Formats: sequence, structure tokens, C-alpha cells
Amino acid sequence: MLAGCRRALPAALGRALRGRAAGPGRRAVSTSWCPVGAAFDAKQQQQLRGSAAGRETGLFGVPELSCPEGFQEAQDKALQESEQLVQKACSTPPGPETIMIFDQLSDGLCRVADLADFVKIAHPDFAFREAAEEACRNIGTMVEKLNTDIELCQSLRRLLADEIVMSSLDPETRRVAELFMFDFEISGIHLDEEKRKKAVNLNVRILDLCNEFLTGTHLPNKIDRHVLPEHIRYNFTAEGNYLQVAGLHADCPDDLVREAAYKIFLYPNAEQLSRLEELLASRNSLAQLVGYETFAHRALQGTMAKNPETVRQFLEKLSDQLSKRTQKDFEMMTKMKMKLNPQNSLMPWDHPYYSGVLRAERYNIDPGLYCPFFSLGACMEGLNSLFGQLLGISLYAEQTQRGEVWCEDVRKLAVVHETEGLLGYIYCDFFQRPDKPHQDCHFTVRGGRLRENGEYQLPVVVLMLSLPHSTRGAPTLLSPGMMENLFHEMGHAMHSMLGRTRYQHVTGTRCPTDFAEVPSILMEYFANDYRVVNQFARHYKTGQPLPKNMVSRLCESKKMCAAADMQLQVFYAALDQIYHGKHPLKKSTTEILKETQEKVYGLPYVPNTAWQLRFSHLVGYGAKYYSYLMSRAVASMVWKQCFAQNPFDRAMGERYRREMLAHGGGKEPILMVQGMLQKSPSVEDFVDALASDLDQDFETFIMDS
Repeated sequence: MLAGCRRALPAALGRALRGRAAGPGRRAVSTSWCPVGAAFDAKQQQQLRGSAAGRETGLFGVPELSCPEGFQEAQDKALQESEQLVQKACSTPPGPETIMIFDQLSDGLCRVADLADFVKIAHPDFAFREAAEEACRNIGTMVEKLNTDIELCQSLRRLLADEIVMSSLDPETRRVAELFMFDFEISGIHLDEEKRKKAVNLNVRILDLCNEFLTGTHLPNKIDRHVLPEHIRYNFTAEGNYLQVAGLHADCPDDLVREAAYKIFLYPNAEQLSRLEELLASRNSLAQLVGYETFAHRALQGTMAKNPETVRQFLEKLSDQLSKRTQKDFEMMTKMKMKLNPQNSLMPWDHPYYSGVLRAERYNIDPGLYCPFFSLGACMEGLNSLFGQLLGISLYAEQTQRGEVWCEDVRKLAVVHETEGLLGYIYCDFFQRPDKPHQDCHFTVRGGRLRENGEYQLPVVVLMLSLPHSTRGAPTLLSPGMMENLFHEMGHAMHSMLGRTRYQHVTGTRCPTDFAEVPSILMEYFANDYRVVNQFARHYKTGQPLPKNMVSRLCESKKMCAAADMQLQVFYAALDQIYHGKHPLKKSTTEILKETQEKVYGLPYVPNTAWQLRFSHLVGYGAKYYSYLMSRAVASMVWKQCFAQNPFDRAMGERYRREMLAHGGGKEPILMVQGMLQKSPSVEDFVDALASDLDQDFETFIMDS
């Protein structure tokens, strides 16, 4: 998942603030680097922890950030530089330099905002988190003001209106110029002064509502402990006479625990409901203020889908394709439940649990049997080997300076190309700790770009996972799901490293959402291919390779109830589209949830629940939740056509880099897909690709039978 990058800052500089990183520079191999697998070995971790050397610095090597107060200093410096660059842009004659100045302006603000975006979520020190939150808000407010700065916009208009100058620009520079203007326009630059102020105020209010709503999605609900049967109370955290319910307990084998968790955790909260209603109304008001029919129309500009109508067709056709398979999946789950609890029908809290039971029973899948083969060090070496064969890239662990990282178990990786040298850095925040968000994310801390002195600004990203620590007797061992998530997030990181654009405004993952997930989802296909897994999956004690039939069973087990799982995603995406469609909404958000759930998903709505108040993706993926499905469709087509025959094909890897990764957001996403597939896919192609992924492998079926 791309984190932080989906904040609600439309804007001439907001596109970069919403996106994520890239870039290299020709640098010699450092003698302080060590092999990536060893960096996650328990002994090596202790050595690295004890040897953070050199002079003291701040977070990510930024000197000011050695203390929380440094955010104020970094913010003030960025705001001061932005004022100077605005003056320079307004006085510069139309030409390529205009775009360079705009990109400098974007970069200066992003280098503070992107870094703060990560720190406010993940830093263990509350003072750092609080300072970062304030910096995010202040930079965001400045961005909204710049988005409606008439004089700044006029400097760009003069460039775009000069046909001679525009014809002399290279395609990437022209596209970046057009994207900056597009961002001005969706922020209401064409409005009169009063309406521009209203647009700024709406954007700032939306930003605050997003932060408040996001916080509310994770807060636990409390219930009087005596309300629940005594024999299930131990499943929840006690707080005096109350029990805290902080999640759905979806994997718990006790039906009553799952039912209680579902009804309590999803019980409506009036304040959260009010925030959601105001957020949706404010987004709609902003969209209509700047000339769009709905917020969805505004949000989908420039994406692969392009408009809500295409998204609607995609979701409806996919739902039709899935319908019979989903019904069959629900029937299998119902039979399984009736064996264990014959008095109750299938309910929403049953789907995750009984689909897992069916997978385990049908394919004899026990995650505990796989974990010994997936030590973290082995998985990192597997990624290193794959990237080396496909792209000529190696990962090396690099020693950090004192103060550079926020937790002693964070590892810094240098990404090095065999001929181009150092491409950038990945900070690996992989391990569990108190108060750390339980979500796997990729953050851009600094985007890549060509600096004015001719050097390339190296990208810096963070990968955040929640893996268990090593023990005295064993290294960190990953479940198959954890291994797949590691590959997924590393796909984002490679996009950031190889999206080497001249301008940081479109570097790496700073691209439309429905394309940004393609490289990460594609990596999941590599993670599920035996030829790839066989290169690194070894039992940490015996060195025995993971047997092929175990990999085959694991891959096929994921197709069990996969139609129902995908139908659930269609439901989420459809709900997201309705919420961001025509306003005022015809019914309450809860009534819309009930109607859409029963129509699209098929399992009944549970009275007095409001799942939408826990739908955190409404913040970062508002009107774009469909992106996961569309990106998966593209990734599926790329895998089958380009890598299924040989996942280590270097020529195809180079083509993948050239056609899909190298451009960042500097090229229309559908053109990048066409370049890779040598065809322009239709909605029907997307649907067929997703449906074909559900087909059972005949060889595995016969083998298991």
C-alpha cells in the first residue's frame, strides 16, 4: 500500500505531495555496505545496533531533525525558500526554466511534508509525532494558498500559451507543465477571489476532517463487561468494568467472539458519522465549486479509468463475472459452518474465518509449516537475487549515523545498479513495536529529481511492516502472507528507485492511483511462482528447500473462495463510488451501505452497525478504491504475457523498466500499459484477466486428488 501519498491536497504542488519517490546518481560502491540478507540476521543486527557511528545527525540525515523542534526550523526554511521561488517564477520569461522553478518549489515543500507524513504516524516519540503533524498542516495550508495564487498561475499560463516555446520542450517537460496547470485548475484558479478563498478553506477543512476521520477508524469501542458471556470475555482487553474491542477478531474460531467483535467494533459512533458526512459533503462542494459534477469526476481526471462511468462499467461487469462463483463460495462456507454450528446462517463475520478453514482443509495449509522456510534474511536475499537477474540491481545494508533512524532495529539499504551506481535508499522499518500502526506501507521521504547543478537527487523511501522479532532460537520467520506483503511493498520501492524522472513532481510512484499499485501487485505474482520461491526458501535449521508441492498447494489454496473475496472488494469500491457520486446523497451513509452490501456483496447487513466508519481508505483512496482491482488486472496481464514463461527474463525486465517504471507519472498511465502489453486493454480485458486468475490449476488439482 502507498501511504501518506493520498492526502487530500489537489494542487499545483499537491500532486507531488500526494505521490511517492525515485532516482539515481553514478556513485562508487561503498566499503561500509554488507550483504542484505546478513543485515537481518540476528548477530548482524546486534553488530549494526552497536555500531551506529560517526557524528550525530537528525532523522534521515537531516541535521535539523535531531529533536522535535527541528520540524519548525525545517518548515520555516521551506516556506521561506518557497516565497523566493514564487517571486522567481513570476519574473522568469516563459521557457524550460519555468518548469524547473515550479519543480524546485514542489520539491522544497515535499521534502518537509513527505518526511513529516511518515514521522507523524510511525515515530515512537509523541513529541516528534506532534511536531510532524503540525508541520504537515502548515505546509498543506501553504500549498493550498499557492494553488490559488493568480500571479504564480499566470507565469505558467504564459509558458503554455507560447506555441514556439512549448514545441521546443521535450515530452516529459510538456506533460509536467500541463500537470501543474491541471492542478491549478482543479483547485479553482479560474474562480473569483471570494470563491478562491472558499476553495482554500474547503481544502484545509477537508485535510483536518481526513486526519480526524482516520484517527477515528482505529479507535476501539468499549462495552460493559457484564454484557458479554463470561467464557468469551478473555478475548478482549479489560479496562475496569469495561472491555475494549479494537478489531473484528476475524480469525477467531469461536463464532460468538467474532459476532460480538463485529457488532461492538462496528457500532455507530455519532462523532465519526458526523465527520464522514461533513467530509463527503465538503469534497462534493469543492468539486462543484471548481467545475466538476461530482468529487469522483474530479478525482478520476488523469487516471487509467478517466471517469466514474468507466469505473461503474468495470465494477458491474466484474460483479457479473463473479456472481456464480461467489454464490458457490458462499454455499461452501455455509456448509462448513452448518457442520460446526447448524443453527445459524452465514453472516459477514463468518466470511474471513470459514474461507480460511476451507483453504486449510482442502489444501492442508498450515502457515506454521511454511514459516521455517521463510526467514527474513532468506526472503531479502531472494528479492536481491530476483532484482539482480531482472534489473541488474543489488541491495546492500549500510551503517547508519547516530540519530538517523527512529528505532534501533530500522535497517538502511542502498539500492545499487550494476552500471549506473547508487540509485537511492530504502529504510526498512520491519518490526513490531508498541503504538506502531499495524499496516504495511511504502512512504516516500524524498523524491528523485535532476538538480540544477546536474547531480541527481537520490530518492529516499521507507517500507513499514509489522514482523515479529527474532528469538534466541530462531530468526524472524515470515508467514506466506507476510512474505507476499514484503514482495508487494518492495515493488513500490523499486518503482520509486527506477522512476528516474527529471522532475520530482512526477517521480517514482507520483502517478495516478490506479497505476501506482501495478508494480507492487506484480511482485505478488513473483512471490507465488515456484521458480522464484525455490531460489531462496530454505529451512532455517536444515537448509532443506521448500517442496514444490507445498508451493503449488499454497498458490491453489488462495483461489479457494477467491471469488467471494474479490466480490467483497467490488462492494467496497462500489460503496466508495456512491459516496463520492451525486450529492446530496439520497439516503444516509448507513442506509446506502445496507443497500449496496445486500445488492453487490450478498451477505446481509447487520442492524446497528456502520462499517463505513471504519473504512480508512475513504481518506487516501476517496473515489479511487477501485484502483486495487484495476491495478491487479493490469499486473495479471503483464505477468501472463511477459513473465509467466520465464520470471528471470532480463530482456523483459529491462522492457518493464523502460515502459512502465522509468516514467513515474511523466507519461499517461494507459500509454505505459500499452507500451508493455503492445495493445490497449479494454474494460472487458481487465475483467477477463481478474476472472482467469480464479481458475484452478489442473496439474495441482490432479496431484492433490
